[in-house]
Amino acid sequence: MPRPRKIRNINSWPGAVYFKPRGIPLAHLEVISLTLEEYEAMRLYDSEGMDQTEAAAKMGISRATFGRIINSAHKKVADALRYGRAIGIEGGDYRFTPAPGRGGGQRMRRGRGRGRGGGGRRRK
Repeated sequence: MPRPRKIRNINSWPGAVYFKPRGIPLAHLEVISLTLEEYEAMRLYDSEGMDQTEAAAKMGISRATFGRIINSAHKKVADALRYGRAIGIEGGDYRFTPAPGRGGGQRMRRGRGRGRGGGGRRRK
């Protein structure tokens, strides 16, 4: 029996849960699923400029696990850009812990889930 996955800390929700090429309906696009922890890893590493050790500590995971998550996220985004696919942000094993002073309580979610919005073919 494999070891259960550790819950990741997520401090920010994405502004939108789907991104797609302009002019093509979502129903005609293949959707690549990006988990909320992959989104958070990209936000911390690429947008906030944290190094992997600092970002991993903020998410409550090891640096090696963070490296695997960020590599997976970068591969999915590059694939979507190269082949004109949509990106859907949904699911994962996470606990929402807002930054101090931003309000809100803790929400915890396990599993992939269906997310909001929809349509189109899905790719994992």
